[in-house]
Amino acid sequence: MSRKEITTKEDLTAVVSLLENAGITYWIDGGWGVDILAGKQTRVHRDIDVNFDSQHTERLLNLLFEFGYEVDTDWKPVRIELYSEKHGYLDIHPFVLNKDGTAKQANLEGGWYEFEKDLFGNAVFEGKTIPCISVKGQKIFHSGYDLRDKDKHDILILESISR
Repeated sequence: MSRKEITTKEDLTAVVSLLENAGITYWIDGGWGVDILAGKQTRVHRDIDVNFDSQHTERLLNLLFEFGYEVDTDWKPVRIELYSEKHGYLDIHPFVLNKDGTAKQANLEGGWYEFEKDLFGNAVFEGKTIPCISVKGQKIFHSGYDLRDKDKHDILILESISR
């Protein structure tokens, strides 16, 4: 059986509702995060990237298991990729949130990525305000690696928002 390789707006809405109903602080990142900033879907997405408050990691995983997800790739504490036959791929990234609004995320080398508070924001998508990584944050996260076609597309969208 082939896997669902596309996440839809409905999948995004379902994940956002799950996070909000659980009261977990989160921000949508990656391609869906760019589209939330744009206020519309601009391309097809394989997964949904979610940065969230790491103190809720086990609770979130349990909620996602109940929702039909299973772990596909476990790189704790950096990221966990999950898969659901109904909702496709979900890539969750635990962030340690500081009282001053900054955050940090573990990296694969055992250190930390540090994030300023202006990298976190929100935007209106489909009539709903959704927490997401800011334009500044998205530009940073879309750097330091060989860009794929979808990354180049996302950067063009971010540039159009910045004008």
